[in-house]
Amino acid sequence: MSVAATPARVLTVVQLIPALRSGGAERSVLEMGQALVQAGHRSVVISAGGRMTAQLQAEGSEHITLDIGRKSLGTLARLGRLRRILRELKPDVVHVRSRLPAWMGWWALKGMSPKPHFITTVHGLNSPGHYSAIMLRGERVVVVSQTVRDYLISHYRDLDTARIRIIPRGIDPDAFPYGHRPDEAWQRAFFAEFPSLAGAPLLTLPGRGTRLKGHRDAIELVAELKKRGIETRLLLLGVIEPGREAYARELQDLINTRDLASQVVMTPPREDVRDIYAMSSLILQLSNKPEAFGRTVVEALALCRPVLGYAHGGVGELLAELYPAGRVPPGDQERLIERAAELLRVAPPISPLQRYRLVDMQRAALALYEEVAV
Repeated sequence: MSVAATPARVLTVVQLIPALRSGGAERSVLEMGQALVQAGHRSVVISAGGRMTAQLQAEGSEHITLDIGRKSLGTLARLGRLRRILRELKPDVVHVRSRLPAWMGWWALKGMSPKPHFITTVHGLNSPGHYSAIMLRGERVVVVSQTVRDYLISHYRDLDTARIRIIPRGIDPDAFPYGHRPDEAWQRAFFAEFPSLAGAPLLTLPGRGTRLKGHRDAIELVAELKKRGIETRLLLLGVIEPGREAYARELQDLINTRDLASQVVMTPPREDVRDIYAMSSLILQLSNKPEAFGRTVVEALALCRPVLGYAHGGVGELLAELYPAGRVPPGDQERLIERAAELLRVAPPISPLQRYRLVDMQRAALALYEEVAV
């Protein structure tokens, strides 16, 4: 689906993000960049760069490399350059998606005339306080779920709720087609790379290398299923990242202690997530803290793959609406084991998705830009 249309007015929209390495907010930057270009607008992203930059530029956006997201005093020294860049670009809208870039953008726009419209998107359930409150200064405050809206209202009593817009993240049904199965060549290559993952149902937990994502719970789940005579394999997809080596070693120690070295594989982020999900018997979402959305829930269900996750935050919200059979009370290991066994035995049917499409998110955000820039 395309968002292409002839715009009534060509806008310049600048998005600020710490970097373009991986992550949900970063992917949203690319998706909105693509939508802006398709709609005939100018899309510019300012960040420290990363592996996603090439795709961003290939899809028509401009990228300016400037590290505005590193939490150090040196970042403040870049404020002058950011101000000069914004004055040269003369954007209609500055859209920020992270707290430090938001502060940098807010300060850089001081005294600028005409002043661009300032929009924020709250992608996470940030600790409430003065530092996080910068995300509420947008003319419009975009939130990715009802969970985030409720969280902001409960912690910031003076927040004008009329400025809040719920725009859920979405997935491209063409990228995650219902009932997709990877071809034989991909399967041969995948199991040649990871032979230990063959021979039993595959459980996949996607997520970066942080304790938030519940990797330990997934490892313990495989160990406990094994005790009950249920053989599985586990892929911790995306856990290996630069700067997270100590955490990966910690997980490997647990894997070895639980005698699962032949059943669990850890990998860096990969581009073939669609095929990996489609090959999986279960997609796990076991974050030990509530998350804002839970995009992988939507991706997996779009492919007609069952999801098992903790029923809190955005993941719980999505599962309650789209796949109630996959909900488990947060941290309830016994119920997690029981439900995993049930879903591996007989998973309830999954209907094609009717909501959370990428084009819906893109159109809503474009309409928001046009609304404020009138």
